[in-house]
Amino acid sequence: MIRAGIGGWTFEPWRGGNFFPKGHAKTRELEFASRKVTSIEINGTYYSSQKPTSFKRWHDETPEDFLFAVKAIRFATNRRVLAEAGESVTRFVESGLSELKNKLGPILWQFMPTKKFDAADFGEFLSLLPEKLGSRKLRHAVEVRHESFLVPEFVALARKYGVAIVLADSAKYPMIADVTADFIYVRLQNAQAKVATGYALAAIDKWVKRAQTWQAGAGATDLPTLGKPAAKKKRDVFVYMINGAKERAPAAAMAFLQKLK
Repeated sequence: MIRAGIGGWTFEPWRGGNFFPKGHAKTRELEFASRKVTSIEINGTYYSSQKPTSFKRWHDETPEDFLFAVKAIRFATNRRVLAEAGESVTRFVESGLSELKNKLGPILWQFMPTKKFDAADFGEFLSLLPEKLGSRKLRHAVEVRHESFLVPEFVALARKYGVAIVLADSAKYPMIADVTADFIYVRLQNAQAKVATGYALAAIDKWVKRAQTWQAGAGATDLPTLGKPAAKKKRDVFVYMINGAKERAPAAAMAFLQKLK
């Protein structure tokens, strides 16, 4: 499968007709957004813990075939020694994610731009990520934003633990397009306010073709990689329109899905 969506669903510039219809109730914004895109990355979980009742409500307000990605709490990743994150990781995973049930997609672990690669410590962190929540297999993705991660050793480490490296299209952070897991996680962060769809339609078309290539089991040969090619097999793909000109994110995601058809 290929999923495309946005980060969050409460953003003032999306209101008043830009995405949400004029006068649309704020309490029904998730209901509306989840019927325009096929996945949403929950960002509020990065800043503070959420109650199980919130996860259950999000599950109930979205279509049956919808999927969420969940951004992990920052207390697990914003630390000097990652090997000491075990308690924070466990507390987050057990905070209510199970209430999303079949709508729980990947968990995103994002690191500060100042966090440098330390193979031993990062390996310890990856070993802390649980493989399952109850009977449900978990998928983990890591977004690293320091150039020290641009080494084959990092790719090999992620592949060892079956963790996806987030492919970020960003003017500020490095891009790593190596395939390291059974799914691909893409965050497109170069949207332009002057473009109605955030990304030009030709650029969106390129990303759609790349997603289809990943889904079919191959790698995107026009993007930078560091390690050995991954084994060829079909993979799920998650694409999120994040940051950049955020007001354009819904239009970008919908344009992506339209081209995908």
